[in-house]
Amino acid sequence: MKREMKLKQRIYRWSAPVVLIAWAMVLGVPSTLLAAGECPQKRKTPTAPQKFLSMQNPIAPDEANFKAGEKIFQIQGKPITCQTCHGKNGDGQSDAGFESTPTARNFSCADTMSALPDGQLFWIIRNGSPKTSMFAFPSLSDNQVWQLIHYIRQFAKK
Repeated sequence: MKREMKLKQRIYRWSAPVVLIAWAMVLGVPSTLLAAGECPQKRKTPTAPQKFLSMQNPIAPDEANFKAGEKIFQIQGKPITCQTCHGKNGDGQSDAGFESTPTARNFSCADTMSALPDGQLFWIIRNGSPKTSMFAFPSLSDNQVWQLIHYIRQFAKK
C-alpha cells in the first residue's frame, strides 16, 4: 500500500511538467521558453575566483554609462549581442530560434540579481560560463564590461 502511494505521488509530481512540455511540443513552442523568465532562477554557474568576487563597479551609474551599456547589450556585443539570448528586456526571453540549456539568465528578477556580486557578473561576461551558452566577451574593455553591468542591473529595478 505504501509503495503504491509513493508511486502515485511520483506520477502526480511529474505529470504536470510532462503535460506542459507535450503541449508545448504540439504547439511548436521552443523548449527554452518554458523556463525563460523564471524568478528566481536556480543556477549552477561556477563561482568566480575571490579576487573577482570582491570587485565593485568602479564607474558611476550615470546616464552616459547606462547608454553605453545599452548600446553594447542591444547592438554591439560580439560575438553575439546580449539581447539575442537574454531578450530585449533582459527577461531571459531570447530571440525566436535561439535555444539554450539552461535558459539564459533572467536579469529582470530582483531576487536573482541581488544575490550576484558585481565581480561575479564581470567574471562571467569576461570568461563566459561553462556548460551554458554564455559566450566569453574578451574583446570588451573593462570599462565596457562595467557599463554593461550597470545596464543589466537596471532590468531588475523596473
